Amino acid sequence: MSYSAFSGFDHLASGSLAEAYAASLSAANAVIFDRETGRVVDIDPRFPPTADDAPKAGRPKLGVVPREITLLPRHWDWLATQPGGASVTLRKLVEEASRNPKAQMRQKRDAAYRFATALVGNAPGYEEAMRALYAGQKDEFAAHIEAWPADVRAELEALTADAFED
Repeated sequence: MSYSAFSGFDHLASGSLAEAYAASLSAANAVIFDRETGRVVDIDPRFPPTADDAPKAGRPKLGVVPREITLLPRHWDWLATQPGGASVTLRKLVEEASRNPKAQMRQKRDAAYRFATALVGNAPGYEEAMRALYAGQKDEFAAHIEAWPADVRAELEALTADAFED
C-alpha cells in the first residue's frame, strides 16, 4: 500500500505508512491519505507505524474478517452446491467483480473524490471537477483542477491516471 502526507496543500512524502508518518511529524496539521482509497488515515501517536509493521505471513496478511451476510434460502442452497463451499465461492465472486475494469475505474474516481474533498472541497471549480470526474470527462476534469495548488493537482493526476477510459 502507498500513502501520501500533506500539510495544507503541500505534499510532504509518499511511500509506506511509516515514511508518510515520519514526514508528517515536522508539519503542522499534516494529513496522511491512503492512495488506494483516498481516505484519511488516523494514526494513534502512542503507536506510530514502523517499517516493522509489514503484514505478517498467513491469513492475517489477507485481512480475513468473519462477518455476517444475509441471503435468501435459494442463494444458500446454490452456494452449498459449489466446490469449496460458500466462503470460497463468495470470495471468487467478489474477486471477479472487483477486477472488472469499470469497477476499478469507479474505485479510482472515488479515491480522487475523497482526496479532493478533504483538501480542496471549497476550491473554485470543485463541484464542476467532480462532475467531470464521474462523467468520465478527462479533459474537463483537468481544466477544472488546473488552477488548484500544484501538489494537489499532481496527486489528483496520479490518482486518476486509470480513472478514465482511453
